[in-house]
Amino acid sequence: MNNNKIDPSTLELESKVVTIKRVTKVVKGGKNMKFTALVVVGDHNGHVGYGLGKSREIPEAIRKGEEAAKKNMISVPMNEANSIPYSTKGVHGSAQILLMTAAEGTGIIAGGPARAVLELAGIKNIRTKSLSSNNKNNVVAATVAGLKGLFTPEEIARKRGKSVAEILG
Repeated sequence: MNNNKIDPSTLELESKVVTIKRVTKVVKGGKNMKFTALVVVGDHNGHVGYGLGKSREIPEAIRKGEEAAKKNMISVPMNEANSIPYSTKGVHGSAQILLMTAAEGTGIIAGGPARAVLELAGIKNIRTKSLSSNNKNNVVAATVAGLKGLFTPEEIARKRGKSVAEILG
């Protein structure tokens, strides 16, 4: 795939907390409360990642989520209209998300969790439709999976042994 490991230390990253959940575990002595934070990290220039952090305090959970997101960074190919090169579908668990190309000036038409990923990836024009699940963790993972499966026209042409003009028609 086109997604080589990215060194997050060379990028100027911005993070966005998608959700914070309070998780309670009932044990013999009472209840243990912890927090989980789903964090998306990106540079608005074709690099994005997400991570889940868990801790007893919210700031620590967010920090752990950011670290996990930096380890899971991917590169996203974009076309001249700051959209994706072609429409695709991302799947993770029961969540499915359709990612459709859009013309210049369309904007980001997406729900909350998917919008966070697309904004931080630097995509400016895209249409999305979330199918089946509305679990935020799975929707974010499905969006990233859809973006991870994309290739540039140059990569497709090289794989098929054709020119870019033949691929684009």
